[in-house]
Amino acid sequence: MSLRLAIAEVKPDVLFLFTDPRFFVWVWEMEDEIHDVCPIAYNHVWDEEPYPDYNDAFYEATDLINCISWKTYSLVQPHHLNKTNYVPHALYDNVFKPLPQYEVDAYKRQILGDDRADHFVAFWNSRNARRKRPGDLLYSWRLFIDKLQKEHGNQKATFIMHTDPLDNEGPNLYKVIELLKLENNVMLSKEKLEFDKMNILYNIADVTLSASCAEGFGLSTLESLYACTPIIVTKTGGLTTQVINRQTGEEYGIGLDPDIRSLVGSQSTPHIFEDLTNNEKFADAIYKMFSKSRAERREIGSRGRQYALQEFNMRNLIETWDRTLTETIANFKKNKHLPRYKLMEL
Repeated sequence: MSLRLAIAEVKPDVLFLFTDPRFFVWVWEMEDEIHDVCPIAYNHVWDEEPYPDYNDAFYEATDLINCISWKTYSLVQPHHLNKTNYVPHALYDNVFKPLPQYEVDAYKRQILGDDRADHFVAFWNSRNARRKRPGDLLYSWRLFIDKLQKEHGNQKATFIMHTDPLDNEGPNLYKVIELLKLENNVMLSKEKLEFDKMNILYNIADVTLSASCAEGFGLSTLESLYACTPIIVTKTGGLTTQVINRQTGEEYGIGLDPDIRSLVGSQSTPHIFEDLTNNEKFADAIYKMFSKSRAERREIGSRGRQYALQEFNMRNLIETWDRTLTETIANFKKNKHLPRYKLMEL
């Protein structure tokens, strides 16, 4: 009722939708009323293959589909050619950025303590939820710590997890850490932090991890690249084109091919793949990154930042949205008199 009143009274130029289409089924159900007044634009992300043909009714009722990941674009664009664009998510380049090494060293000592000042540091910034696989990451970290002890005779490594350890969507991380005997090698960051504090965590980290089995984009890994910190990820969804330059093949960390593609779904989302990486392989990737020198890791991260600034560019995001919205509104007004089925043919 509120939307119906707003459309009638405000008469907007466009109705702008975000996130999963399941949140807006009720909007598309009244698209004929909306199209009496304005077009519908959609900022869209979809996690993984196959093409979600069960979304076609939503896509067909939408006038502009701008996709924030290359995976989403590659799935949707072939089926909706004239209204689908690639407009990747972006950040401002002065929010997440590299800090001078002397500042990084001072912050690392301040946050971790003198006894961990020489530790290798991995970082994870995600919701404690099943699809993010926090328990598997901790298990991978346990395997890495065991290898560190075997090969170097020490356990000088700390895993910082910025999350709610008691989130109902995920495991009790306190209990998982206790089970795996990782109390001395994991630090939980539970409080909400301002951007500058988050930037410090990305900077003191040697690598940022993501083992998600389903990830439409992956914001924390992009933030990490902006801060010149390399990433280790499962190649799924939007993570693939963050860790690998889709034009040159250059890697900005380590991208791991899934070991299992599990076909899952629900009544509202009938089928979609989840991509899972073997824990041993993830542990080996962490050890591989550990084995590089600090200078080598920084060099990888620096190349990652340059790539991120080019591929995930805020100016491009703003300009492309401005152009496509302007064109969509103009075309809607120009063709408003045509029957809806004729508009769908244009």
